[in-house]
Amino acid sequence: MKIHKGYLLLGSNINPQQNIHFAIEKLKECCHVLNASRIWKTQASGTIGPDFLNQAVEIKTHLSKSDLKSKCLAEIEKQLGRKRLSDKYAPRTIDLDIIIFDDEIIDHNLWELNFIALPMAEIYPNLRHPEQNKTLLEIANDIRDTSPAIPVSN
Repeated sequence: MKIHKGYLLLGSNINPQQNIHFAIEKLKECCHVLNASRIWKTQASGTIGPDFLNQAVEIKTHLSKSDLKSKCLAEIEKQLGRKRLSDKYAPRTIDLDIIIFDDEIIDHNLWELNFIALPMAEIYPNLRHPEQNKTLLEIANDIRDTSPAIPVSN
């Protein structure tokens, strides 16, 4: 059975501390959590709403990317009452996204958005941008200079 390595982003702006903690515990039931970033607080993106908390985790799993998404992540979102609305920026109890899976970058916003780049840079700092010849840590530091975000946990 093949073991896959992935990087996930957890985000919440409804009871975020509680929901991120619950999601991590549930993740441990379907994969092995190897590493986790600090939790970062950022302003809601695309809408006016409560600030978001985001955390990146590195995992190993026997699940394929599609099974991880459908059998684990979607199930955790459902347990936490995630409602997908037409407004993709609406407040949410939890959002679980695959950022990298088996060295394939799934979400290319990784290089641009503070709520992805900052937590991901803590657990995968030496990832190199395919064109800029910069590490994720270097890019995250540049983003942090222009986009407000603060770590709220160790």
